[in-house]
Parts: sequence; structure tokens; C-alpha cells
Amino acid sequence: MGLPLRKPDELFTYAYYLTWPDDERWEIIDGIPYNMTPAPNRYHQYITVKIIYALEHFLKGKKCQVYAAPFDVRFPEANQGDDEILTVVQPDISVICDRSKLDEKGCKGAPDLIVEVLSLATSKKDRIIKFRTYERFGVKEYWLVSPDDKSVEVFILGENGKYGRPEFYTEEKILPCHTLQGLNINLAEIFLEE
Repeated sequence: MGLPLRKPDELFTYAYYLTWPDDERWEIIDGIPYNMTPAPNRYHQYITVKIIYALEHFLKGKKCQVYAAPFDVRFPEANQGDDEILTVVQPDISVICDRSKLDEKGCKGAPDLIVEVLSLATSKKDRIIKFRTYERFGVKEYWLVSPDDKSVEVFILGENGKYGRPEFYTEEKILPCHTLQGLNINLAEIFLEE
């Protein structure tokens, strides 16, 4: 199924989004729909699972929770009701420490940490469109994981509400998480295919 018909100047909202078939994956950013197909490749999913495992192991017994896509993260503007929200994304990995943001639909508001594992189909969107979106809505830490380069770029939200220069980690490095103090991930283990 394609998107429902709409007027050229009409923006899609979360209310529209909820009417789309469950067997299709979409994101809406500033009212513009983005198709999430094709599905990520095997190595993308392998890396995603290993990062989730490291996060879940670290978070055991702590207040923060980790979620994997498909998991809706809704970014409302001021005084916007759920039906009016224009930005709904499905990050590969989301960590939420403020449980008041969690509901049966997913997360409403900025997660503390978002991880996107790059693929050919999503790299440009993750690096530009989602980068700006996550920065604008106050995601404290944003990781861009490159399976091809076996590297991670880390962006930390500054006091000015902007991401500073990225910290760059290769597969030989230990990746410290700024938002989750005490978490250090051995990237050699993440990128190693067994």
C-alpha cells in the first residue's frame, strides 16, 4: 500500500500514521513521511543486537530502559496533542531514563540516548535529517554506528542545545557513554562476527 492521498501542502500527523498498515514501516519527520524499507541487512541487525545486549546488561536494576525498533518515539511541539504530532521516528535503539515519557504507544519526548546503525538506504537521513531532529528535540546523546567503517560517531548535546563536534571511535577503542555514566563498550566485541 502507498500513502493515503493528501493535498500537496498538507502535512502528515500521528493520527494519519496510526491508520497505516502494520506490515509497513514509516517515519514522519516534520509532517513528511519516510518509508523504512528495505529492511536492514543481516550485519546491521547483528550489530544492533550486540549493542542492545551491552546496554541491557549495564541497565539491569537501573531506572533506564532500552528499546529496539520498531518502537515509536514521538516528538511533540509545545501544546501538541498526540493526534497533531508531526514527528514520529523509529530509532534502531532508544534509551529512556524518564519513565514518565513511556506509554503503551512508545515514547513521547526525547530519549536520553539514540543509536542509529547506518545502512545505505538510511545513511543520509540519519546523518542530516534525524541529526537535526534529535538535536532540536533535545536528545542528550546520539550515536551513528557505521558497520562498513566499524566505527561510531558520538554527538553530545551541549548547554546551548546543539551537538558539538563528534567524538570518533574505531573498532579498537572502548566507547564510553556520557549519558549512562560507567558504561564502556568494547567496540571490538560489537563489530566482531562470530
